Amino acid sequence: MPELPEVETVRRGLAPFLVGQRIAKAKTKRADLRFPFPKRFAARLSGRRVEALTRRAKYLLAELDDGNIWITHLGMTGRWCVAGLMRQPGDFYYAEPPNPAHTHVVLEMEKGARLEFNDPRRFGYMDLIARAAFDAHPWFKGLGPEPLGNEFHAPYLAEAFAGKKANVKTALLDQRVVAGLGNIYVVEALHRASIAPARPAGSVSKPRLEKLVLAIRAVLDEAIAVGGSTLSDYASVDGQQGGFQQRFRVYDREGEPCLTRKCGGIIKRAVHSGRSTFWCAKCQR
Repeated sequence: MPELPEVETVRRGLAPFLVGQRIAKAKTKRADLRFPFPKRFAARLSGRRVEALTRRAKYLLAELDDGNIWITHLGMTGRWCVAGLMRQPGDFYYAEPPNPAHTHVVLEMEKGARLEFNDPRRFGYMDLIARAAFDAHPWFKGLGPEPLGNEFHAPYLAEAFAGKKANVKTALLDQRVVAGLGNIYVVEALHRASIAPARPAGSVSKPRLEKLVLAIRAVLDEAIAVGGSTLSDYASVDGQQGGFQQRFRVYDREGEPCLTRKCGGIIKRAVHSGRSTFWCAKCQR
């Protein structure tokens, strides 16, 4: 599933084609994705101007000129494509082109761009929410701070972890603790911070939490810079895959040497709650 860096990459790719522009015509090719579209969804999008495009956790938020926020969640295989866009920056390489049979939403923009939402498994979803009702909506109420925002820091994490017996990896994946973190970037950050994923969250010292916060920010910033990670279906809006998977230090490296200098350990793997955990038992304590 796309995590925060992938969603942020999509947001940055879509912004030039959406922000400040009017949706000339919207079209849905089916009645639902993971959930049904809201009533008159295409008609309510058509003619609206997008005033801003932001992100909250793993959601894309398009603020419209009628006071509504158009919400998109990519799910596992959802992707926004800009028709005809071809470019290959940095470490990216081209993904397989999406199958038109799985294009479920099409936007014709006033300046000629055509945006398509393609989702083979249909685990993505969309909605329209009044701006005034956003904070109280079940999807957003109770979300923790953004890990790249000013409200996420070691004192906050110390308070959030206080007394927690759950392991630190599980605690970081709790969206009520911090919004948008997913499995890949949590295990990568824990390795950089030299913290064992199975350590009880409440036992991590404040100095180590300082290091953890810096590691989380560094991993996310680095991943965003190269367009996120591509494990299967994820691709950015220009059809290109992320390059961070080429920089994994522990994820998907079971049995390989730890990349920490002078460590000499071997990466291990375990499955917790259906998700793979990778770590070095020698340098992560």
